[in-house]
Amino acid sequence: MANHSVNAASKRCVVRPAALDDVPDVIRIDAGNTGLPKPEFWRTQFERFGGRPQRYFLVAEDDGEVIAFILGEVRAWEFGSPPCGWIFAIGVDSETRMGGLGTRLFDAIMERFRGDGVDTVRTMVQVQDQLLMSFFRSQGMMARPSIQLEIPVDWEPMSSEAAG
Repeated sequence: MANHSVNAASKRCVVRPAALDDVPDVIRIDAGNTGLPKPEFWRTQFERFGGRPQRYFLVAEDDGEVIAFILGEVRAWEFGSPPCGWIFAIGVDSETRMGGLGTRLFDAIMERFRGDGVDTVRTMVQVQDQLLMSFFRSQGMMARPSIQLEIPVDWEPMSSEAAG
């Protein structure tokens, strides 16, 4: 386990694989953090990640209530990269934030990634999401040489006549 501060409530929590019955709590936590309920998305994520090898959908439960979650998987050989862990989502109920739950979940998924034999873990964070950026940096994550590129689907290149 990483050497991070964890409060008593976080120590009480049980970190375990998510069950289908946990999905409504994950939807609630995510909607509280993002302002956007995405029930179909989270049901699909449970189907994709729940109980599958090298795919992890973990929750933190305190006294029978799910109050945090993390989602990730091992991905291999994308663009020549050796297998590595990817963290796709993490969420902590806003009323229990700053208590070490994110760290507990991060440590739990890192342990699983180590068990899978990977030595690198990646994630992507929106530049403006300073809360999430600060969390991942506090876990020791930092910018690396990979660059994310994107383009709008409806983008059309300028014709050579217009450019010239």
